[in-house]
Amino acid sequence: MDQQIVVAGALFSHARLLLAQRQRPPELAGLWELPGGKVALDESDAEALARELREELGIEVTVGARLGSDVALKAGMTLRAYRVSLISGTPQAHDHRALRWVTVDELDELSWVPADRAWLTDLAEALGPPTVRSPIAD
Repeated sequence: MDQQIVVAGALFSHARLLLAQRQRPPELAGLWELPGGKVALDESDAEALARELREELGIEVTVGARLGSDVALKAGMTLRAYRVSLISGTPQAHDHRALRWVTVDELDELSWVPADRAWLTDLAEALGPPTVRSPIAD
């Protein structure tokens, strides 16, 4: 049996990253993830990711470079992340509970889907250094 590839998109804008909150299945509901979905038999990773983000978020994207390493999911499934760039549309939560733009400072504060935690270091590097708070400002 062939591997089932699941693709996820990392959309960055103004030092923020777009995350989606799962609606289902029950064990993942309420957790945060990079949006995406399964690659169909006749699709490339890029075609599948563009289609999934169109369906789930109502946006058109171009798919860029890989982000991080593949993550092994349950038997026979592999999760793969790519950077995406917004071409048109405003992200809407069609298939998720909510969407949220986060900064590098917020990455560790979120309840992540376990598989997506593998990319936290890569996402933090892509977002840039954390905000340094001056002791005078506190």
